[in-house]
Amino acid sequence: MSQIERDIVPAKVFSSMETSAGRMVQEVVVPTYGWEIVNSPMHSPTSVIDARRASADLLEVATLKSGPRCLNDEMSKGIAGDIVSYAQRWAADAGVDHVEFTYVAIYGTPRRSNKKDWHVLRNVMEAVQPRYRLEQPALRWSCAFTSRAVRIDVRVRHGQDWWQHLGGEHALLEILVALVRACVTPAQRTEGPTRYLIGDLGEIVRTDGVPNEFNVGILQRSQIEWLFFLASHFCDQLTE
Repeated sequence: MSQIERDIVPAKVFSSMETSAGRMVQEVVVPTYGWEIVNSPMHSPTSVIDARRASADLLEVATLKSGPRCLNDEMSKGIAGDIVSYAQRWAADAGVDHVEFTYVAIYGTPRRSNKKDWHVLRNVMEAVQPRYRLEQPALRWSCAFTSRAVRIDVRVRHGQDWWQHLGGEHALLEILVALVRACVTPAQRTEGPTRYLIGDLGEIVRTDGVPNEFNVGILQRSQIEWLFFLASHFCDQLTE
C-alpha cells in the first residue's frame, strides 16, 4: 500500500501541472504571440480548431493537445476527417487559398510520441487519395494536398518545435522561466541528499554544473531545479 501511495503522489502532482499548463497555453500564451483563441461548439466545422492566425495569403490553424501520447486511433481519424471535410471552408471564410493545419503536442518529442499523432497524417493521406493531388511525407511529420486550388498543409509539431513556430527561438525558455517565476516561490536550499519519489528526478534536477551566479536576477538557485524539471519534458535527454 505504501508503495502505491508513493507512486500516486508524483502522478497526481504532474497531472495537476499538466492541466494547468494546458489552460495557460490556450488562455494566455497563444494570444501573447499573436494567435487568436477559437471557442467553437462541438461537432461544428471549427470544433477541431483551438487557435488560428491569419495573414493576407495564409490561414494557420492549430489543435492543441497536452502531450505526445494523448491520442487514440479514433481521435486521429476524427481530426483527419475534419481537416479533409472543412479545410476548403476555412480557406473561403478567411479569403485565402492556403491553409496550414498543425496538430500540437505542447510538450514532448517525436521519439516520445505513441505515433497516434502521425496517424493523423496517414488518415489524411488515405482520405484524399485519389481525389486530390497529394504530397506524401517522406519520413516527415507533415503532408500536403491541393483541393480546388486550395493548398492544405498538415503538420505535427511536438514541444519545442511548436513553441519556436509560435514565438521564435527563445519562446520556450521564456515560457518555462515565466512558469517557474509564477508558480515556484524561492526557498532556501536544504543541505544533504534529497530523496525523490520519481526514480530519475535527482539526475534531472541536479545543479552541480550551474555556476553560483547563473541568472540570479531571473531565477533563484532553488528555482533552477524546477526549470530543469520542466525542460526535461521537451527533450529526449538533458546534457550539460
